[in-house]
Amino acid sequence: MAALVQIYSGSKSQILAVGLALFLGLSIVFVTGHVQSHTLHDAAHDVRHATGFPCH
Repeated sequence: MAALVQIYSGSKSQILAVGLALFLGLSIVFVTGHVQSHTLHDAAHDVRHATGFPCH
């Protein structure tokens, strides 16, 4: 019986992890879909420079 409870809790945590990842992904897509493209460009540009990646 203890093994059955342990298997169930493991799959429950996996479902929660997948649900949170899906929520985060959809939130990012939603936010980036409504932000001005100039803002996205500036954010990506700053990240490229911060990591040392040449973008010009």
